Amino acid sequence: MLVMRPAQMADLDEVRRLAADSPIGVTSLPDDEGRLRDKIAASEASFAAEVSFNGEESYFFVLEDTATGKLAGCSAIVASAGYSEPFYSFRNETFVHASRELKIHNKIHVLSQCHDLTGNSLLTSFYVVPELVGSAWSELNSRGRLLFVASHPERFADSVVTEIVGYSDEHGDSPFWDAIGRNFFDLNYAEAERLCGLKSRTFLAELMPHYPIYVPLLPDAAQEAMGQVHPRAQITFDILMREGFETDHYIDIFDGGPTLHARVSGIRSIAQSRVVPVKIGDVGKGGGRQYLVSNALLQDYRAVLLELDYAPGKPVTLDLQAAEALGVGEGASVRLVAV
Repeated sequence: MLVMRPAQMADLDEVRRLAADSPIGVTSLPDDEGRLRDKIAASEASFAAEVSFNGEESYFFVLEDTATGKLAGCSAIVASAGYSEPFYSFRNETFVHASRELKIHNKIHVLSQCHDLTGNSLLTSFYVVPELVGSAWSELNSRGRLLFVASHPERFADSVVTEIVGYSDEHGDSPFWDAIGRNFFDLNYAEAERLCGLKSRTFLAELMPHYPIYVPLLPDAAQEAMGQVHPRAQITFDILMREGFETDHYIDIFDGGPTLHARVSGIRSIAQSRVVPVKIGDVGKGGGRQYLVSNALLQDYRAVLLELDYAPGKPVTLDLQAAEALGVGEGASVRLVAV
């Protein structure tokens, strides 16, 4: 059985294996033991802390195969994007250039660097092994953290954002980065993203142009890359779009990938999930529907994917294996939402 749970320091070697295979651009999952160790330590401290509002906390989850102990995926939530440093984005805007005398009125698409999204909660670090891409387990790896938000709303902001990795070719070159960022740094896209993963995105962002960038002046390849999704990030994009996220008015300042945004109250896994009492018993085979099911705990948070014959308004029946995986007993409550 695959179970989503908080990451522990004992997972470090397995997490590094996942990080080594994650796409270029996922700077929140660097292939560096020290950074990953710090990430897990910060997450453990966050789960253990008493929190009444969203602050500097970060919550890192892993998807464990309980039969083998191997990790099949990971994902995370940062309580407040840009809590310790600005969270930079490019904002899509339209400038109007007009000449009354010549009777010319032009609307020009521009990109303006901003940190409008600072303070929103941020979904990061999504990775799932290739054999699970497109499966319901991918849904668990992504949406399981949204069920955590639903159970602990005081720990998060009213809105959630996520940056989707943008387009880069098979050589790791990004047309958007080459058109803008590379003019300010003697680095290719892969090197820039690796440096950001090891250090911080802020010091590079601070050296990027702070004046508006006129999109028509960019090469065609860079314009076409704006808002495009890297093939390996398509699964993340699709899951969150089904959750009710929107592409909004922002793109990533490095690769031009889309930035998704949603109000917590409008996210499907949160708005449509239900807290129901548990009954332990035999579960019939077949005829059920797949559900994501989680407990409401913190350090012992667990989420699983189950096929259930559940009727709204009644207790949900779990077999002993599922109940033990979730750490719940008869009469306890779980949160569930249909896949």
